[in-house]
Amino acid sequence: MHFLITAHDYPNSLDRRLSVRPAHLANLETIKGHIVLAGGILDEEGKPVGSTLVLKFDSKEEVEHYLETEPYVTEGVWSTIRVEPFNTVILDNEKVGK
Repeated sequence: MHFLITAHDYPNSLDRRLSVRPAHLANLETIKGHIVLAGGILDEEGKPVGSTLVLKFDSKEEVEHYLETEPYVTEGVWSTIRVEPFNTVILDNEKVGK
């Protein structure tokens, strides 16, 4: 099952985000078999203000476990996090779901 994670940063946290980013990327390496897509949400100036991920896990509990270890969570970059089941229909221009 796929899950959509939408996370917005605390205001004025760009410096914190940039300092934590290497740990965030290293942590993503530990779940890379579960990543469908991942990237930053940008403001009008092109600066990151959040993140969006689509992850493939068997349960929401597994997603919650990942979030417990995510440096953007543990180091106070993300202020709000929304996790929702996600139906991937088209991936890389290929129909993969209903």
